[in-house]
Amino acid sequence: METLVTSQGAVLAVMASVVAVSFLLLRVKFFKSFGPAIICIIIGIILANFNIMPHWHDVYGAFFQYAIPISLTMFLLNVNLKEWVKLSKQPLLAMLFAVISVCIVTLITGLYFAARIPEGWKVAGMFIGTYTGGSANLTAIGTGLNASAATFASANAADYLIGMPALVLFFAVPGILARSKWFKKVWPYSMTAEELATDDDTELFSKKEWSVTDIALLFAIGFIVAEAATVISQGFSDLTSGAVRILLITTFALILAQFKPVREIKGNMDVGYFVALFFLVIIGFLVDIKEFMNSAPLIAVFCFFVIAGSLVLHVALCRLFKIKYQYVLISIVAAVADGASAALVAGTGKWKSIISVAIVLGAIGSALGNYVGIGVAYLLRAVVGA
Repeated sequence: METLVTSQGAVLAVMASVVAVSFLLLRVKFFKSFGPAIICIIIGIILANFNIMPHWHDVYGAFFQYAIPISLTMFLLNVNLKEWVKLSKQPLLAMLFAVISVCIVTLITGLYFAARIPEGWKVAGMFIGTYTGGSANLTAIGTGLNASAATFASANAADYLIGMPALVLFFAVPGILARSKWFKKVWPYSMTAEELATDDDTELFSKKEWSVTDIALLFAIGFIVAEAATVISQGFSDLTSGAVRILLITTFALILAQFKPVREIKGNMDVGYFVALFFLVIIGFLVDIKEFMNSAPLIAVFCFFVIAGSLVLHVALCRLFKIKYQYVLISIVAAVADGASAALVAGTGKWKSIISVAIVLGAIGSALGNYVGIGVAYLLRAVVGA
């Protein structure tokens, strides 16, 4: 069936409008807890499945090629590895257990599901990415593994179908746990009110100021890193070149981020997020609800076992090592979503002293996710076959 929007200019106009609307809706309390990424995908799904936007257009290809490498580079430009070393043992352990748990559970469940799902080993790597560093890692790993558009759409749809309710629940958890006498008996390890307080009375998420120079530098670095990684990766086989490209982008960005002038470029998270949202709008366009319901329920089941199993294992390991529950919760959210979401959860619980810790844990998950996701994907491929 012919869609209402067909021309390149109109497609770009709609995409830009969806991204703008996703930010405007954050002014409404109901939508604020969802975040722009989910809003973009949902609007994209609605527009495509009501035949307003095409499920595929040539314009989408340019964003598949450049959006994720550039946004990934920008996201990592403020990662200070020295801050990782400064963290106390407990939050680091909690984040390490999150990464280990999702790898183990995905590998075990993938032995069954990967052989029964088209490009199942790639889906497994994408799920590890999203549950160690959020949706940005899912798309980065999918790009690196040369996942098809259908696999992208199905994996993202399953991720939001299963992961979104869990993420919404996490925002309510601090208040629930604070009032639960039963939980305090089962998990007596907690930070004191004094440990959670801070002398900083500034607004948690205030407006940021940055110039066009910052934006120009971010895009220049993003394109340079992406092209350098692309050129080097061309020396590898077709099977591994995409994965090598994403790993090189991650590595180059982390190296650059260790230089203070690079870390001081403002707006990297905001601009990187903005670029990534265009890709997520396209992900929404790619989701064909009828086709998903007919062919992709198994991916949703796979996703459920990954998130549920890794959550249970993660919590069990943290309880065994007597980690304070505040660190456990922010490490879970940092892995399932990102550091910003973990910081929001910390803010919801009025845990002001660990807001910065939440952001650092998110950076750790984002950096490690690409490596372990691609690694486990190829391991699974070797075991179950392509």
